[in-house]
Amino acid sequence: MREIRVYHVDAFTIEKFGGNTAGVVLDAEKLTEDEMQSIAKELNLPESVFLLPSNNEDIDYKVKYFTPAEEINFCGHATVGLTWLLATEFGLAEKKGRIVLETNIGKVPVEWHKENGVIIDVEMTQVTPKTQEFTIDPQELSQLIGVKTESIDPTYPIKLANTGNWHLLVPIKNQMDIDNAMPDLAALGKHNKEHNISTTHLYTFNTLKEYDLYTRDFAPGIGIPEDPVTGAANGALAGYLYLESIIPQSEITHLKIAQGDAIGRPGMLNVTVIPNESGPVIKAAGAAAITIRGILTI
Repeated sequence: MREIRVYHVDAFTIEKFGGNTAGVVLDAEKLTEDEMQSIAKELNLPESVFLLPSNNEDIDYKVKYFTPAEEINFCGHATVGLTWLLATEFGLAEKKGRIVLETNIGKVPVEWHKENGVIIDVEMTQVTPKTQEFTIDPQELSQLIGVKTESIDPTYPIKLANTGNWHLLVPIKNQMDIDNAMPDLAALGKHNKEHNISTTHLYTFNTLKEYDLYTRDFAPGIGIPEDPVTGAANGALAGYLYLESIIPQSEITHLKIAQGDAIGRPGMLNVTVIPNESGPVIKAAGAAAITIRGILTI
């Protein structure tokens, strides 16, 4: 019999039962990939991350991410949940200021920030963002995402963006339209599968609170009807804003992004976009709260 340590960690929040819950599974070297998928399905959270040892001197740990339906290349909130757990519960922040994780899409450095000796957030550097053109009829899109056609904001281009997974970015005129969206999840999931899209990400600059952006994320194609607060999609959004010159390319930009209000799991992340000749550097930071500690026996 094998005993596997399992945690629930709410990411991008300072309050328990807010933000986005990640399953964090330690001792994953004892598991097969099929078992990892079964555990992710059993936990039934948007994503679960599995921690593995690394034989590479430049890498602290290897990680794998699974939704209840399939393995994915990267997950931002699960990365925050894992590294918050390691830094706080296991005291890693007393030994190191940063660690490097190996993912399917490359190295992801993570550092923790402290105030008066207390960890206030963890910050991950995502892989260099990229965008891709995407053509879709506005009426078809409005039916898929469940908003009126006139609610889609023509000011900004509808495109795909990637910092590990492909996200369809849809500009919406205001937060109320985003909160009222009622997507056709079956049709949206089929559409996204056909186009190799992980999530459909709605965003607006016209927020109801003191944030720069408000977003909402749907991922039925990979087994997640709605992802409450998303590090990967919002990181890709920040990269898109830079590459489209919607935010300055000549100076560092700090973005506060809110998400999750519509489903009662409000969260917030701080995204920093740093200009760079080879592509912007995207850093996404947030706090977390550990809610469940358990042992899974196999």
